[in-house]
Amino acid sequence: MKKIALVIAVAIASLSSAQAQNAPVSGKPLHFVVGTGLTFGGDKLATAKYTNGGKINVRAGGMVAFVGGIDYRINQQFSVQSTVGFHFDQADANNGNVNFRRYPIELLGYFHPTDKFRFGGGVRYVAGPKLSGSGYGSGIGTDFDNTVGAVVEGEYFFSQNVGLKLRFVKEEYKDSESYMYRGSLRNDKVKGDHVGIFGNFYF
Repeated sequence: MKKIALVIAVAIASLSSAQAQNAPVSGKPLHFVVGTGLTFGGDKLATAKYTNGGKINVRAGGMVAFVGGIDYRINQQFSVQSTVGFHFDQADANNGNVNFRRYPIELLGYFHPTDKFRFGGGVRYVAGPKLSGSGYGSGIGTDFDNTVGAVVEGEYFFSQNVGLKLRFVKEEYKDSESYMYRGSLRNDKVKGDHVGIFGNFYF
């Protein structure tokens, strides 16, 4: 998991340095967008302990996300974006794993005070949130209810092709049924609130 996070962090940094290499796209209002990012936060769902004494937490707001969708520039000052994504946090070991995955669908609106920066927000519908495990994590698992959250974010454009986003998401998950975690029965709500940094490419 740490290796994945490092690779994505390097990829985001590479996007930031690529502004001189990316020729601006045409002035068309509709663009496709793909992106990836790191997120941090949310309640702890499970803890994986390794034989060397190390441990890692799987959180409701972590940790890696991939998105794709469309971006539409309404006029000089306003735009909208809609994306579908895959968002997950995971702890892996030779004897098993624990992961929390979900599929967010977002609809966002933005105001552009300058050509280089926009800010805005919108709604986020999260489908199929699921905590599961195998091997040492086989006793961990639940299906959470689909949920709706709120997004606030700002985006800086290094060019018309490359943007860097900082965002905050507020959301909450409720487990569909009671589930066992390390011998204890859980039936509660968990907060998935998180902050994130994303690199996006527009084409």
